[in-house]
Amino acid sequence: MGNHLSIVTSLHEATTRDYLARMLDQKVECMEVAQFYGSEYWDGDRRFGYGGYCYIPGRWTPVAQALIDRYELSKSSSVLDVGCGKAFLLHELKCLIPDLKVVGFDISAHGIAESRPEVRDSLFIHRAQDEFPFPDDTFDLVISLGCLHNLRLPELQVAVSEIQRVGRDGYLMVESYRNNAELFNLQCWALTAQSFLDPEEWKWLYDEFGYTGDYEFIFFC
Repeated sequence: MGNHLSIVTSLHEATTRDYLARMLDQKVECMEVAQFYGSEYWDGDRRFGYGGYCYIPGRWTPVAQALIDRYELSKSSSVLDVGCGKAFLLHELKCLIPDLKVVGFDISAHGIAESRPEVRDSLFIHRAQDEFPFPDDTFDLVISLGCLHNLRLPELQVAVSEIQRVGRDGYLMVESYRNNAELFNLQCWALTAQSFLDPEEWKWLYDEFGYTGDYEFIFFC
């Protein structure tokens, strides 16, 4: 397996969250709305998801630059984003390396429709738990940020194996927890997560499914 990285953590920690308020705000009903991954999830009220996931120039630039540096990406490289959402990270990668080949897919039609026009033609609707429509080793790098914990274990086996199959290198970021307090906060906050695993369980799962790339965990402190 690859290395435990810290690329997105600082961005994640910059947001404040009221965990109890979300848990007490008709959370089951909000989960059911969020799991459609429609406009309410992305751009509706905060109780259903992001509360307005807008493009902010430069917000994802440090993450994009870290990926470029870590994986030595160049104009001849190719990147696939699994669960790309609105693909703002792919857009930032293209801003830094205009000739970089980027491809992304997501379950959300709304997310893709609201992506930046510069990358929209490189995106398509697809589920991460279904086989990917690419030959082996198609991409230099496959990334997935905040997607895999939304899958059940049998679905994770397909997704992780497919990420390994189509990419020569990989970087995966998922939600996790290190203690009971963080597990409680995660369970309060998560609207779409299906797999609540600690870091050792995630690493066991990656190894079991043959994943050899890098990984990161974000925690809810």
